Amino acid sequence: MLKRMSLKKILVCSLAIFSLSILHFIPNKNLKTKQVVEYVDQNNKAFVFLENNREYLTRVSIDIKNTETEKKARELINSLISGNSKIFKGTIPKKTKINSIKYEGNIIKIDFSKELLNVSKKKEEKMIESIVYTLTNIDGVDYVIIYIDGEILTMLPKSKTKIPATLDRSFGINKEYNITSDKNINQTTIYYIENFHNQEYYVPVTKVSNDTRDKIEIIVDELSHTNYNHKLMSYLNSNTRLVSSSLENNNFKLVFNDYILNDSDNQEILKEVIDTICMSIEDNYNVESVSFVVNDQEIKKTDLKSLE
Repeated sequence: MLKRMSLKKILVCSLAIFSLSILHFIPNKNLKTKQVVEYVDQNNKAFVFLENNREYLTRVSIDIKNTETEKKARELINSLISGNSKIFKGTIPKKTKINSIKYEGNIIKIDFSKELLNVSKKKEEKMIESIVYTLTNIDGVDYVIIYIDGEILTMLPKSKTKIPATLDRSFGINKEYNITSDKNINQTTIYYIENFHNQEYYVPVTKVSNDTRDKIEIIVDELSHTNYNHKLMSYLNSNTRLVSSSLENNNFKLVFNDYILNDSDNQEILKEVIDTICMSIEDNYNVESVSFVVNDQEIKKTDLKSLE
């Protein structure tokens, strides 16, 4: 009798477990479920140059949907129209339309509507700088030709200043002039750091001067000043000295004294120091990588395409 009762209890328990299993795997028709699989491509970012409240064009990272060159260019330029941020301003007049974008070789040809010409005299050169720097930040793009309803733009609309028909980064950005003579004019773009709304951004400044030194000497000398204009900063120690520089196989070898090291025990250089020097080199030299050497030891080698 006890044996039969035990068997009955086991049978009832087994049936209950089986029934619960069936209910678990068979969905209730009245229960609505939705499974969402989200994939985020961490590499689908790009840089645009927007204006901050100190009127500097600032390198700002944004998320983008497109990777194909022409679609990517359109998306980035639309960010210059909209501003794409609460704390940065767009540089292109709001009602401007993009008529067409064509990518050929290493050139982007972009045709705007006439509303592009509605920019103020104070902002027109900055607008061109932001367009050129934003588009040439796309891999494979070295030059930009700007059209207005089919006609190449060769003159700033308000000041009537002539500009090249084909533009590249030699046009400069956030320009500052320190010229005493119209001879031996040198133009060097240097990346500084600005703390803006408790976040750090990179800001390029093109210094136009009569300084005839090698551009890398100018870059290191400028960055070794801790404070620049009381607005832009550098983390490069003021005692840092460039001992020598050489170019071999598209690699720029820079030999420094010990003061470039943030941690001499671990032989480390701050990322911000590496970035500002490498970004500055990228805008002034046609090289692929930069090696940082201290006491005959290579501390860091950076591929310029990997800069974030």
